[in-house]
Amino acid sequence: MVLELDEQLLKVVPGLKLGINHYTKITVSESPQMIKGRLQLFQEQLFFELEDKPLNDFPGIHEWRQVWKKLGADPNRYRHSTEALLRRIKKQNYINPFHTAVDLNNFFSLQHEIPVGIYDFEKVIGDICLTKGESEDGYDGLNGRFNSLTNILLLKDDYSPFGSPFVDSVRTAVTEETTEAIHVFFIRPSMDAEESLKLTTACGNMFTSVSGGETHSYVLHDGQTSIHIN
Repeated sequence: MVLELDEQLLKVVPGLKLGINHYTKITVSESPQMIKGRLQLFQEQLFFELEDKPLNDFPGIHEWRQVWKKLGADPNRYRHSTEALLRRIKKQNYINPFHTAVDLNNFFSLQHEIPVGIYDFEKVIGDICLTKGESEDGYDGLNGRFNSLTNILLLKDDYSPFGSPFVDSVRTAVTEETTEAIHVFFIRPSMDAEESLKLTTACGNMFTSVSGGETHSYVLHDGQTSIHIN
């Protein structure tokens, strides 16, 4: 499998980066109490922080809203997934535990203020490209409706789009049957490649400490726009 960053995006969003963890031999199950408690406590802390701090004062939220604007999308209409999570928390509509993959995915997104998506490797068809959505691009999302992806970053395989920093598709969702997965981190463009790899690697190590298995970490950026995964 080849994972590729469309180089045309770098002309619009200089510094755009994608962190990638490839997990093998993992076990997805109900999260241990430690993860459930940590996610709940973190949301409660964010709730109190949000009482006095506007969403746009969070550096990651602000930076990804700027990316949206550069691509031609409306950040007020199509909020990226991290902002959507924080808006839920602001209303005390806390995220309930689901399973290890989803719970850790949400935790990483909130912790680093970046959109994060995890996908079942076996459900991806062919190669993956990060590109910009056109008018015909869209899919049935995990939010329970069809989502248009015009002018929004998306992950596309040889069959169709399946993921984005906005909302992910049902087609490639991780379940408790998943044993191999691709974890994608939509890194802030302001973060350098070395720091991006440290973030991606640290998240991968935490993920496998909970779910077992092995991880290999990569970062796509202007100096390395494609990688091969066996």
